[in-house]
Amino acid sequence: MKSIEPNGQPNRIEKGTKIIGDISSTADFRIDGKLEGSINTSGKVVIGKEGSIIGKIVCNNADFDGKFNGTLEVKESLSLKSSSVTEGDVITSKLIVESGAIFNAKCVMKTNVEVKSISDSHERIA
Repeated sequence: MKSIEPNGQPNRIEKGTKIIGDISSTADFRIDGKLEGSINTSGKVVIGKEGSIIGKIVCNNADFDGKFNGTLEVKESLSLKSSSVTEGDVITSKLIVESGAIFNAKCVMKTNVEVKSISDSHERIA
């Protein structure tokens, strides 16, 4: 089951928009603008080619075309497209990296990753 808003579309931060703060939701997110803060969702996070996030993401799945710098906890699958730049710390069950992607991160891969919500203790995995 896809986690989307009632109108059938994921939440979007459009190009030209900059948000500073934390987002918590059960829906999918697409970031084409800039976010400095965190996203905590049981859905999917997509960073478009023009998008960037500096901060922390906790989610079930992620697809990156743009830039990410920070801490990333993905329960299932992380897909890095050829135009993506990922830096920081990554915990995921499955990692897919296209040729050309820049991946300068400390990565821990575990099956059955249990992601904690950002509001939980600072432990990453139980």
